[in-house]
Amino acid sequence: MATSFKVDLRRGTVVTGKWKHGRYRVERLLGEGANGKVYLVQRDRSWFALKVGSDAVDLQSEINVLQSMAKQKQQGHDSFLYDVDDLYGPDGREYPFYIMRYILGTTLADYLKRQGPEWFPLVGLNLLGKLSKLHQEGWVFGDLKVENVLVADYGHVELVDYGGVTAAGKSIRQFTEIYDRGYWNEGSRQADPRYDLFSFAVLCIQLHEPKRLHQLTKELLPQNRSADDLIRIAEANLALRPVAGWLRKAFAGQFADALEGADAWRQLMHRRDTHRTPGMPGWLKGLAAGTAVLLATSAFWLLRNMM
Repeated sequence: MATSFKVDLRRGTVVTGKWKHGRYRVERLLGEGANGKVYLVQRDRSWFALKVGSDAVDLQSEINVLQSMAKQKQQGHDSFLYDVDDLYGPDGREYPFYIMRYILGTTLADYLKRQGPEWFPLVGLNLLGKLSKLHQEGWVFGDLKVENVLVADYGHVELVDYGGVTAAGKSIRQFTEIYDRGYWNEGSRQADPRYDLFSFAVLCIQLHEPKRLHQLTKELLPQNRSADDLIRIAEANLALRPVAGWLRKAFAGQFADALEGADAWRQLMHRRDTHRTPGMPGWLKGLAAGTAVLLATSAFWLLRNMM
């Protein structure tokens, strides 16, 4: 469950590792989790993600997960872990941190605001492809939320903050309440691919109806929460209505994993032409206008994420 981590590294701060003396210039905050914060940093003209935590044992457990994930990758560990060290915070205390490679992008919400909501289906498909890769390797992302997704050119997706990554079958290491199926009384907090797909469905609603979702969490008693409340929000939103059926299946755990969910999502994109109406939401009209480019790009990134 996400809480606040008090240490703040301001833009321009140069972080120097206590033991290995690596120097990283802080650019901005990328995300915040239960056990620390993730910053965009630069070193030798390369961009990285720096995760700083308050508990060395807790962060070491996360590092162990990343190292285990890296061993399963044929291309080596550079895609995940770059450096591990300690730093001195603004308060003079010592904090552990690790560095991951990073592809420069923007937040999911900002990307859609800048590029237009018509890019939402493509970004969603690429995000499902990213999750599918983790699921195939035996992992569940766990703490999937808007803040932990960044988007680069052509809707390419990167996940930020692997603090919630959990081996399938174990208890979720880290989660955020509104994205958690247990919070909505729709399942356990045991790590399985369906957990990520439930969070993905909530993420779709959070992107389009953040105020209504927030209000819903304030109004409902814990024992009364259910996915039916989330579905009602989706069905009332013009942009989400075309994927309401997909969201219902994700909430009900009817997709085996993200690969199956991505296939169903892609079919929705392909069926846009036969379901177009004058009142159709803008993102489907946008897809119709850019059919060849968007579908070709989505296929490219999805296949790349599977490799």
